[in-house]
Amino acid sequence: MTELLNAAQRASLLDDMIHGRCPDAQGRFGPFGGRYVPETLVHAHERLTAGVQRWLSDPEYQAELNEQLTNWVGRPTALTFAPRLSERWGAELWLKREDLAHTGAHKINNAMGQALLARRLGARRIVAETGAGQHGVATAAACARLGLPCTVYMGAVDMERQAPNVGRMRLLGANVVGVTSGDRTLRAAIDEAMRDWVGDPDGTFYILGSAVGAHPYPYLVRELQAVIGREARAQFQQRCGALPDLVIACVGGGSNAIGLFHPFVGDRTVQILGIEAGGTGPGLGQNAATLVGGRPGVLHGCQTLLLQDEHGQIQETHSVSAGLDYPGVGPEHAALLACGRVRYESASDDEALAALKECCEFEGILPAIETAHALAGAKRWAQANPGKRMLLGLSGRGDKDMPTLSQTLIKQLDAVKS
Repeated sequence: MTELLNAAQRASLLDDMIHGRCPDAQGRFGPFGGRYVPETLVHAHERLTAGVQRWLSDPEYQAELNEQLTNWVGRPTALTFAPRLSERWGAELWLKREDLAHTGAHKINNAMGQALLARRLGARRIVAETGAGQHGVATAAACARLGLPCTVYMGAVDMERQAPNVGRMRLLGANVVGVTSGDRTLRAAIDEAMRDWVGDPDGTFYILGSAVGAHPYPYLVRELQAVIGREARAQFQQRCGALPDLVIACVGGGSNAIGLFHPFVGDRTVQILGIEAGGTGPGLGQNAATLVGGRPGVLHGCQTLLLQDEHGQIQETHSVSAGLDYPGVGPEHAALLACGRVRYESASDDEALAALKECCEFEGILPAIETAHALAGAKRWAQANPGKRMLLGLSGRGDKDMPTLSQTLIKQLDAVKS
């Protein structure tokens, strides 16, 4: 995808990204990003942009956010050395443990940050979308904490494979609305949440869960999730006396990855690797590997890379992981690929499940299936780079995935026993 830009353009974009000049005033990361929204949402986005500019760096807002992150979310999360996997794979593996954050994943950092912003902007209710359910749970929890009514849209397919999170959202007081249109996964859920927002753009605040969408959402989500990378960078230097050789994370829409990657983009000695959902094969409809196989287009309000056919029609995707099952990706990831700073690969369903099983058996940690894709990519990298040090974003815990694991890994274990 670096062929989108010539050498001078790549160098200029990389320099802009390293020195904080992305996104620009129009919300663009080089050729990606921007704001492509219906007239009915222009005012809402402009109001949100003004709110972000006013409040995000405000000392009182930051103090309240930090108080919630420290005393409710449980930050900073741990940096854990994985000794047995390191020995098996031949390279040091360190895990940034977002699975230990309240509600079980990185999503709570963004949900609480946006909920506090919504309250300052006078919102009367919150809407959100969710795929794996972790953003929905995080939003429901943040809204319960702040006393804001909350509606979460979730694809019918994802409701079946993430049933534990549906129950959690309801217990936390959210109204969970199943989406039966379109592909009935995350893409359809985003569509429905945006339709709701259009109906009441002043009284409703849309807490978008990933680093996608129209400006200022990719920037806002990155800023709220960058706490992951800032913590991890400082922790790694304290523990190891140096920076890692590789930083790696799974990529769907891309919020956990951009949160981890962003503080390392200027560290030229650090390789950065994102792992997408390779599904069951390389063909359209078999995977969700947007950065590996996508082409430029517009979806959900921004210019980015998309999985589409020769006529520009967005294709349905497949992944064993609900949180990676999306045909687009955040525009900042597309720009990082285009300028050559970050490399992106994919891991198949089978590779991810095998890595999940290995992490459980050898480290006593049940990661989310999303994270397991990063583990599969880390194993490949370790075998090609023996003795190096890897920092992996463990984006969430795998409790939510038990219905899927019961039909895959656990069924295999039962078959072996019988």
